[in-house]
Formats: sequence, structure tokens, C-alpha cells
Amino acid sequence: MHLEPWDERGLDLERRANVPEMKRHLGGVEPDERVVARHERILAYATSGQGRNFLVIVPDAPDPAGSVGFWEREWRGETVWEMGWQILPGFQGRGLAAAATIAALAEAATGRHRWVHAYPNITNAASNAVCRKAGFVLLGEEPFEYPPGNPIHCNDWRYDLRAGPA
Repeated sequence: MHLEPWDERGLDLERRANVPEMKRHLGGVEPDERVVARHERILAYATSGQGRNFLVIVPDAPDPAGSVGFWEREWRGETVWEMGWQILPGFQGRGLAAAATIAALAEAATGRHRWVHAYPNITNAASNAVCRKAGFVLLGEEPFEYPPGNPIHCNDWRYDLRAGPA
């Protein structure tokens, strides 16, 4: 597995991931306009320094197997990185999400921000396991909205880029 910078392949990946199986912890399948808008935001913030997204590439697969990224958000009075990932169903169960997350954490360690947070739904056992494997520390549960207007309950996991894995 290796990471490649987000590019136009990301839009196709987002569309392939926009299925009930992949969106059950995130409010369900989204309209295509929202998928396109997210892709355009990802391209824009990569050039602004406000975040980076990567395509997860596996040997012998013609298309990306998933993605991982981080972007700025305000959290409790400070600017932090928020991180998220997704691995398509045919590639799950191989440790790709954890490996991609660890690789992306190295990319986030630029000195711009100290903390990386991930907010997986409390019902998403796989994403919560990725946080543990990557060395995040569980701070507790938080109410969230994703997408906006859809309340969900998440765990707040934090990673200290200065200290590395716990």
C-alpha cells in the first residue's frame, strides 16, 4: 500500500464509496451534488495548505482502494487537524485503513498543528479500531452532525503529533 495525492480519480472513488454499506455510520447515501462539492473542496484545500487527502493505492489494483486525509477544523478554541479515511468493501479487512492512517499522520506532522482528531461514529467498530491501532487516545464521546442536519454520536480520538503514538 502507498499513498498518492488526491486527484481527479478521487471523484470516481467518492462515487463508488457512496453506497449504503459505506455510509451507514455517516447519515446514508448522499446526492451526487454533495459528492462533487466535497471532491472540489478537497482539491481546493490541498492547494491552500488547509489539509491534504490521499488515494490509497494497492499493488495490482487498477483504481484506488480508498482514501485518507486531514483538514483544518476549529475544536474547543483551537485549530486542529481532523482526519478521516475510507476503504472500499473489496479491500477491507487487510489493515489498509490503519496503514494509510499512520502514513497520513506522518504527512500531517508539519508543525502547523499539534493535534489530530478523528470522530468515528460510536457504532463504527472498524474505524474506532483504526484509531486504536494508529495510536490515537480516546477522549470521550461527542454529539456531532454529519452531514449537517443529521445528528450522530461520535468518539473523539486525539493524536499528538509532537509525541507520536501513545
